[in-house]
Amino acid sequence: MKVKNGMILALVSFIWGTSFVAQSMGMEYLEPFTFNGVRCLIGGVVLIPCIWLINRLTGNGSGVEKEKYKKKDLYIGGIACGVLLFLASSLQQIGIQYTTAGKSGFITAFYIVMVPVLGIFLKKAVGIKVWLGVALALCGLYFLCINEALTINKGDILTLVCALVFSLHIMVIDYFSPKVEGVKMSCIQFFVAGVLSLPFMFLFETPKLLNMGLSMGSLLYAGVLSCGVAYTLQIIGQKNMNPAIASLILSMEACFSVLAGWLVLKETLTIREGLGCIFMFGAILLAQFPERKVEKVEEREATDNG
Repeated sequence: MKVKNGMILALVSFIWGTSFVAQSMGMEYLEPFTFNGVRCLIGGVVLIPCIWLINRLTGNGSGVEKEKYKKKDLYIGGIACGVLLFLASSLQQIGIQYTTAGKSGFITAFYIVMVPVLGIFLKKAVGIKVWLGVALALCGLYFLCINEALTINKGDILTLVCALVFSLHIMVIDYFSPKVEGVKMSCIQFFVAGVLSLPFMFLFETPKLLNMGLSMGSLLYAGVLSCGVAYTLQIIGQKNMNPAIASLILSMEACFSVLAGWLVLKETLTIREGLGCIFMFGAILLAQFPERKVEKVEEREATDNG
């Protein structure tokens, strides 16, 4: 099960990484709140037929599953995730205007450090190999993203807060995903994030249908795949998985964004960036091993106590 979850999260990181290309192209015509708002609403709309189909195939959650399903947890989790998604994506889009893309990517990826730190306060066990994996991943992200001296400015601070919000988003998903239907919670979070973007879009930006039409390809990729598919798979993949491990796998989006930029936008992939990708893969492999050992010990203890 854990291997399957890890593969799902790896697919999520791939979609998110390649969506940076779509976001970069879409921002040529649209402003941050407009782009984020429209893509989130598209993501929510796309999931509605998915929910209908799942209900048809599963008998609308009848029997035991229906008793386990709690609407209160669904709405609270969906709204909480939506608010956090809105805050994080908005801070990232605004912050990148005042800092470089490389520094923004590096600082955003600090959620791989923040998640296990936050997990300590929630009594989430984190082994030494996970911490070593985090350190190795940070080295990889440094090689991938940082090419100049690290300084702090307005954009860096905004992006650092964005990383904190993304880490909270991961922790909230970790808490609610075992309790609710993932697709429904994902649908709610997109509509919440999209609706929250609307007043800021009309107050501070000048949305135009013509510009939306010019960016439709980017909006559809970011809305259908990055939002509708990837964030839903994140909720499913994170179910019953250590959030520290999940954050490491999701941080692979940095590697995929570099590769996507190289293939689609013809950006150069340097030896330094290739080395960063190797560090990232190594970090994820290292962090996966202790979890399996811990699970076996827990299973043995449960058997003994049973």
